[in-house]
Amino acid sequence: MSKIRIAVTGLGNMGESLVYHWLPHYAEQAEVVAVCDADRDKRSRAVAATGASEYEAAQYIQMLDEMKPDLVYIAVPPAFHYEAAVAAFERGLAVFCEKPLANSLEEARTLLKCAEESGKLHAVHFSFPQEPAVLQLGQWVNEGKVGDIRELELLLQFPQWPRAWQQNSWIATRHQGGFILEVGVHWIHMIQQVFGEITHVQSHVTYPDDPQQCERKVQATLTLDSGLRVHLSGHSGVVEQERVSLLVHGKQGDMALENWEQLYWNEVGQAPQRVEPAILPEQSHLPVFGEIVKLLQGHSGQIYDFYDGYNAQVVLEALRQPSAESDVDVRPLYIRRKQ
Repeated sequence: MSKIRIAVTGLGNMGESLVYHWLPHYAEQAEVVAVCDADRDKRSRAVAATGASEYEAAQYIQMLDEMKPDLVYIAVPPAFHYEAAVAAFERGLAVFCEKPLANSLEEARTLLKCAEESGKLHAVHFSFPQEPAVLQLGQWVNEGKVGDIRELELLLQFPQWPRAWQQNSWIATRHQGGFILEVGVHWIHMIQQVFGEITHVQSHVTYPDDPQQCERKVQATLTLDSGLRVHLSGHSGVVEQERVSLLVHGKQGDMALENWEQLYWNEVGQAPQRVEPAILPEQSHLPVFGEIVKLLQGHSGQIYDFYDGYNAQVVLEALRQPSAESDVDVRPLYIRRKQ
């Protein structure tokens, strides 16, 4: 079987992860044949590592037409996802897109339509629900480990935004940056997978006076189809240490997923205890890139597609752009998979 030919557009943290970290594990099944980025040095390093052809950012369409890849990995900033994905689908190419799917709900809706009409594989790089700590949390939820759940708390707290390792030209902008979009989307999607559909959103966002700058604070309540409420508290610049965590309060105790991967639980009246996830490697469908390779080779695999990306974007945009209504019903905006 011939190798899967991949074109990478965007050589930031995620684009370089595919080139330098994921691809070597699948060198027999896949190859990067082209890279596209505005940064000449990043292109040169990627070419040296893969032997790929290089293209400047403005040459993206030319790259697709000349190289005719099987798969396009879109790892450019969110404002460019739409044009990059549409162009790939128009050429009958499979698409692996970074999160969030798009830069607006309208764009996400159109991308989902294009993806379905193309008949090609479409995937969003959501990996969080497959992490061992999240899989373990999901098992605990299903087992009723802390009894009936009363409420959830989602904390997104940052000493500064952007974080020190995350400096670029767009991540602090109101248009396509901010911690709600960059970090919150992971937790929105995970909650949708583990706890059920989010039906209503009530949100209040505080922005600085500069209209170009992203949010400083968000207070929100997400209501699930079970009636459970998720109380979201997010802010930047007022804490000394980053904390990105989900707290689950039950009648018989509590569970916590602290800072993405640290899992705790306790019975009522007891101190929280850290627990290592009892998840076998074969229970997790990671890395996402490996699952995509399987699917493109005709094998079974598990990914989160543009339906997942769109339905997460529904909640994301309700958070970022609060309505005058106190509690917005987002259910009419969801798009269900065709049976």
